[in-house]
Amino acid sequence: MVLQRVQKILAHAGIASRRKCEEIIKEGKVSVNNKVITIGDKADPDKDVIKVNGERIKSEKKRYIILNKPKGYVTTAYDPRGRKTVIDLVDMKERIFPVGRLDLFSEGLLILTNDGDFANRIMHPRYEKTKTYNAMLDRKLEHDDLTRLKTGIVIEKRKVVPDNLFLNNKDKRNVVISIHEGRHKIVKRLFKELGYYITSLKRTRIGSITLKSLASGEWRELEKKEIESLMKE
Repeated sequence: MVLQRVQKILAHAGIASRRKCEEIIKEGKVSVNNKVITIGDKADPDKDVIKVNGERIKSEKKRYIILNKPKGYVTTAYDPRGRKTVIDLVDMKERIFPVGRLDLFSEGLLILTNDGDFANRIMHPRYEKTKTYNAMLDRKLEHDDLTRLKTGIVIEKRKVVPDNLFLNNKDKRNVVISIHEGRHKIVKRLFKELGYYITSLKRTRIGSITLKSLASGEWRELEKKEIESLMKE
């Protein structure tokens, strides 16, 4: 019998990321052989009956998707307010979920998967996946503020230093910023700290993965070499 932690089994089955699966277990929604389990419990995915909310989980083919997210879509698998979600854009029978977030009015590169370990590799701070964004500001970025950005801005008692920063000399409202910091809305918060408002924000790269020729709303499956690249970075 090959025993694994149940949160790992759930993540591999495409239920959610491992961290989210741990929350589901804590909420008492997971059972093994009709017994509600707790964090740390193990099971054999090939023999034991594992259920979430009373439904037995099934192993699914692993899927790895990149989507060019348009504005107006919520980055979640389900929205209780009934808004359009990024899942609505991907025609797939497997139960996938978005890796990380882009807020409602942001657009660009988003990864979706049903592989919890892969999702954790992309999201976890220790792997420091660099993400690149194209930001349009409400006014020209002043030289002193550009210097402050390059040297780092303190957000919630922690300094954030961009990996790279490029100011468009033709339109000094347009900034390309690369950053491995993963906190929610961190790019908007950086500029807000300096007194700027971002009027549009598009993510163009995660690690070595770019949008390439994907139009807004389009998606494709990651190639094997791209998946391996993200796991190694």
